[in-house]
Amino acid sequence: MGLTSQSTGAGVLESELKIERSGVDDKVIALAGNPNVGKSTVFNSLTGLNQHTGNWPGKTVTNAQGKYRHKDKNFIMVDIPGTYSLMANSVEEEVARDFICFGNPDASVIVTDATCLERNLNLVLQTLEITSNVIVCVNLLDEAKRKKISIDLKELSNQLGVPVIGTSARSGKGLDALMDAVYDVTGKKALNSPLQIIYDDAIEDAVSTLEPAIEGVLDNKLNSRWVAIKLIDGEDTLLKALQKYLDYDILSDDNIMQNVSKAWEKLSEAGIDHNMLRDRVVSHIVSRAEKIGSKTISYASEKYNRTDRNIDRILTSRIFGIPIMIGLLGMVFWLTITGANYPSEMIAKFLFWLEDRFTDFFVWAGTPSWVHGLLVMGIYRTLAWVVSVMLPPMAIFFPLFTLLEDLGYLPRVAFNLDNFFKKACAHGKQALTMCMGFGCNAAGIIGCRIIDSPRERLIAIITNNFVPCNGRFPTLIAIITMFFAGVVAGPLQSVVSTLLLTGVIVFGVFMTLLISKILSKTILKGLPSSFTLELPPYRKPQIGRVIVRSVFDRTLFVLARAVSVAAPAGLIIWIMANIHIGDLSLLSHCAGFLNPFAKLLGLDGYILMAFILGFPANEIVIPIIIMSYMATGNILELDSLDQLRELLVSHGWTWLTAVCTMLFSLMHWPCGTTCWTIKKESGSWKWTAVSFLVPTITGIVICFIFSSTVRLISLI
Repeated sequence: MGLTSQSTGAGVLESELKIERSGVDDKVIALAGNPNVGKSTVFNSLTGLNQHTGNWPGKTVTNAQGKYRHKDKNFIMVDIPGTYSLMANSVEEEVARDFICFGNPDASVIVTDATCLERNLNLVLQTLEITSNVIVCVNLLDEAKRKKISIDLKELSNQLGVPVIGTSARSGKGLDALMDAVYDVTGKKALNSPLQIIYDDAIEDAVSTLEPAIEGVLDNKLNSRWVAIKLIDGEDTLLKALQKYLDYDILSDDNIMQNVSKAWEKLSEAGIDHNMLRDRVVSHIVSRAEKIGSKTISYASEKYNRTDRNIDRILTSRIFGIPIMIGLLGMVFWLTITGANYPSEMIAKFLFWLEDRFTDFFVWAGTPSWVHGLLVMGIYRTLAWVVSVMLPPMAIFFPLFTLLEDLGYLPRVAFNLDNFFKKACAHGKQALTMCMGFGCNAAGIIGCRIIDSPRERLIAIITNNFVPCNGRFPTLIAIITMFFAGVVAGPLQSVVSTLLLTGVIVFGVFMTLLISKILSKTILKGLPSSFTLELPPYRKPQIGRVIVRSVFDRTLFVLARAVSVAAPAGLIIWIMANIHIGDLSLLSHCAGFLNPFAKLLGLDGYILMAFILGFPANEIVIPIIIMSYMATGNILELDSLDQLRELLVSHGWTWLTAVCTMLFSLMHWPCGTTCWTIKKESGSWKWTAVSFLVPTITGIVICFIFSSTVRLISLI
C-alpha cells in the first residue's frame, strides 16, 4: 500500500541491530518491558538523553541508544519498544524480539510495573526462553507502596532464577543496585539459572524431535529449544528474521523440515492443531506467571486501585466522557489564547528592534537596497513573524498537553473516541495522534508509528491535517475575535473566542472521522484491527521535568523545523512582492489570476495566494494578506485587530469571507514541514501527494458548498 519497511518500523530493524561500540569492552544492554512501565524513565535516568516519556502505551517504536559508565565499564543502553509479548503481532513486538534475538545484547533488563507485576511476568518468561542473561527490574515501587502492594523480591528472584532489583526510577532509587546486577551478569560474576517452562507432554515430545536437528545450524547463536518451538509454530516474521540474520535459509534444510513434519505428526496424534498449539503455549506461560505472582505478591486490600476506577467511571462514561474531554480541550485553548498575547508582543518588539539594528548596519555599510530587502525585509522579517507568533502558544500548549499526557488522561481520550473511530473503520490510537496534531501536525504524523496496521496508519497520516496545528491558531483566533467575538467586550471576549475556537476544533474532529470513513471504503478498504488499550494509573505529573522537556523536545524542535522552511519562504514572498510587471507586482498578477476561482470559494485571489505562499509556515498567512492589501512589498503588522478588521472590510471582507477563510485554514494542504515528515514516514511520494490532495480537495468542496448555499438563499 505504499508503506515501506523503513516507514513502518520494520526497516529500522537492521540499523537498530547495529550498535556502535566505542570500545571492545563496551557492553550492550537491552531495556525491554511492557508499555507504560517506566522503561524510558529508567533509560533517561541512566543515560541523561531524555528520551521523551509519556503516561500512555505505544510511545516508543524504534530503539533509542545512550551510554552509561558504571564502575570500570561502559554500557550502551538500548531502549527498545514497549511490548506485551515477543510473539511479533505488531511492529513494536517485532523490533523488540529481533533486538533481543539478533542484536547480541550482553544482557537484557526487563522493566516491570510493581502495581501489575503478574501481567508483566508474561514478557519476562518469554524472554527467559530466549536468553539467560536477564535482569528483572521491578519499577514503580513507590506507587506499589502507596497502593499497599508488597513484593517479595528475593522470592521472585528464586522463582525466576535471575536477579530481581526493585526501583523507583522517577526518583532514581534502586538504579545503582540495578547497574550492579547488570555489571555482575555481563562480567559473568553472576551465573543465572533461569526458569525453564515445561509444556504439555505432546508439545515437549514434538520439541525434542526437532531440537537436535537445528542445534548445529544455530551454532549456539540462539536458544535451540525456543527456535524449535517457533519453527513448529511456523511464525512467519521469525522465519524471515532467522533467514536474514543467520544468513541461512532454514526452510530449505531438508533434514530440519523433515523433523518439523515429524513434530507435527506427533502433535496431530495428540489432537493439537496450529491454533491450539499457540493457545496452549500462551496459556501455559500465563498460568506460570499467575503461580509465581501468587507466591511473591501480596495486597493489603483488593481495592488498591479503587480511586483510579472511580475517576474513570466519570472520565470515560458515556454521559460525561465526551463533554469533559471537550471542556478540558477548551480550557487548554483558553489558557493558550490568553497567555500567549503578552509574551508574543514582547518577543515581536525585541525581534523587530533587532531588525532596526540590522537596517542601521546595512545603511552604514552602504549595501544596495535590494540586498537589505532580501535579507532583512524578506528573510529576517518572515522569521521574526514566525518566531513571535508561533513560540508563545507552543510554549504554553505543549506543556499543558504534556501534563495531561503525564497525568494519564490521553489514553482516556482514545478510549472515549475509540467507538467513533471504529465506526469510521479506523484505529482507536488515531485519537492520540490527532491530539498530537493540535501542537504540530508533523509531530502527529510521527506519532502515527504507534498504529500497527499499515492501512490504518495511512488513514491517520492522511487525516491528521484536519485538526489545526499551533501555526493555524493565530489565523483562526484573529478572525474569530475580529468578526464574531468582537461583539462582546471585556473579559468575556476571550471566553467567546475559546468557545468558537473549540467549535471549529470539534468540526475538524468530525471531518477527520468522516474522511477516515470515506478512505476506508475507497482507496484504503479494510476492517478496523483489534485495539487493546491499557488505561494506565493516574500519576502525579513531574511538573518541572514536563515543562523543561516539552520546551526542548517539542517546542524548540518544532520551531526549528518551521524556521528552516520559513526562511526561503520569506525570500520568495519578498521577490514576488517587489518584482513588477507593468504597474502590478508579480504577487498581484498571481492573485488576479486566482481571483475568479477564489471567489467561488468565498475568498479572493490575495487570500488564496497567501495560503499558497504560506505553505512553508501557516503563521505567515495573515501577514501576507496584510502586505498584499497594502501593496507595501514587505510583511507588516498593524497595531490592533480593529485596524486589521478595517483593512479587511475595506477590501471586501464580510462574515462569509471570514467563515470561508477559517474553513480553508482548517482544511487545506499540510505545511512544508508536515509534507516532508509524511514523505519520511510513508516512504512514498504517492501517499505524500494523497495527504496533500485529500484535505485540499475537501476544503475546496466545503468552502464552495457553504459559500454557494449562503449566496443562494441571499443571506448577504
